[in-house]
Amino acid sequence: MKLQRKNRLRALSLGAVAVSGALALTACGSDDTGGGSGDSSAPAANSAIKCDDAKGELLAAGSSAQKNAVDAWVKQYTASCKDVRINYNPNGSGAGITNFLQGQTAFAGSDSPLDAEEITKSAEVCKDSQAIDLPMVGGPIAVSYNLPGVDGLVLDAPTLAKIFDDKIKTWNDEAIKKLNPEAKLPSTKILTFHRSDDSGTTDNFTKYLKAAAASDWKYEGGKAWQAKGGQSATGSSGLAQQVTQTAGAISYMELSYAKDAQTVHVKTDAATPVEATVDNATKAIAEAKVVGEGKDLALELNYKPTAEGAYPITLVTYEIACEKGNKAETLAATKSFLTYLASEEGQAILKDASYAPMPEEIITKVRTTVAGLS
Repeated sequence: MKLQRKNRLRALSLGAVAVSGALALTACGSDDTGGGSGDSSAPAANSAIKCDDAKGELLAAGSSAQKNAVDAWVKQYTASCKDVRINYNPNGSGAGITNFLQGQTAFAGSDSPLDAEEITKSAEVCKDSQAIDLPMVGGPIAVSYNLPGVDGLVLDAPTLAKIFDDKIKTWNDEAIKKLNPEAKLPSTKILTFHRSDDSGTTDNFTKYLKAAAASDWKYEGGKAWQAKGGQSATGSSGLAQQVTQTAGAISYMELSYAKDAQTVHVKTDAATPVEATVDNATKAIAEAKVVGEGKDLALELNYKPTAEGAYPITLVTYEIACEKGNKAETLAATKSFLTYLASEEGQAILKDASYAPMPEEIITKVRTTVAGLS
């Protein structure tokens, strides 16, 4: 906990959310219902999107895992709500929560729910209330690797734990050979990459290692990487770049970032190793339980599914907002945008961007909670 807090404070030293570093997606004009203005590639206005009184600039920051989903959402939303400008800075879950708790943003994106200390601190920005977690995006955390000539690599939790803890150092190690008896594994050195910034993706990946390989992964876990060895990069995009450019590399990232590399098939207690796909992640996320109190919809994921085809390394990204006490000048835009994200239309476009929609039972609760934001 102290390590996470230290890293978040370090992020604050860089200053407030910088729009120059943000994903700036802007819509102009004043017509709430018209289509794109002069851009034949712009999406048509979506009649299901309710702009209401939404206008002005909406600043948000956090999870880089959901950046590609946010891209798709903002493109559709701003085609209808032309008086709203949305700036989302994918600076990582830890930095995004820090920005929100400092009152710099209207909402935050995080791949892990708020902890007890963060919920208590949120009362400083959520007047007479607290911040709540709204699960909005799901998906697999792919283990991406660069090993020419080796397709469909199979690894299990203990082997992954040893690889990322620098205990297995070459690709032809006996543990990897045993899982891939038909593969021609080279003696190439294994180069692991992890996130340098506080990350919910790191939190969920290490929760999986801790749950499924407890005897091989002795670290406490959290948003900050704790294991020894390996190299670091900023954001999921940074990890993806390192893997594609480095022979022998392996890392963890959301599936939408792993399109240019190979991904590991994970061996579970099921009969067949499981590929990282949206549908396979959905099978595991469907087993999640709501453990938040009151309007908070924090989930407890199952990292050890036994069902055939259930991919065990998953994450859920939460949009974090005040239950009550949201800033008046951005409340309308916040509610309008989050309402679209949770709608059938908003959830439907996730799959095309390599994300998993929330199970119906969960997203129904999200819709009700968003409607009550004040």
